Amino acid sequence: MPDYPKPHYLTFSQIGDATIGYLSVSENAAPPLPFAVQRVFWTYYTPDNILRGRHAHRATEHVLLALAGRIIVTVESAAGTLEIFRLESPHVGLYVPPNVWHTMQYSPGAVQLALASRPFAEEDYIREYDDFRKVWGSS
Repeated sequence: MPDYPKPHYLTFSQIGDATIGYLSVSENAAPPLPFAVQRVFWTYYTPDNILRGRHAHRATEHVLLALAGRIIVTVESAAGTLEIFRLESPHVGLYVPPNVWHTMQYSPGAVQLALASRPFAEEDYIREYDDFRKVWGSS
């Protein structure tokens, strides 16, 4: 299995100011995305009492961004280490590698953009927490 970095923040450029607004971009400059994007999806209108995610991936990497609102992302590594990340600025993303269980809770009006390293494949998902521990618990 490839050696992936741990979950971490990625800060993208922020061009502009409060009087005219901002633009953020990722090109072939630092920090580049850690993978070639093969899938893009976004979530919105998620009630704040709903916990989304609740899965891990076998091979897909993600970068998650809160384009609006706040998203609390809880990640658990294969070793059982828990971390909590707050996404609340559209120019700061979170890298989530494979073999990491993750959940997201959204503030009212939050919009999440997800960039993925692979196209959708149901077999890439580990949707049951007990299965996640079985697959990755010996890592």
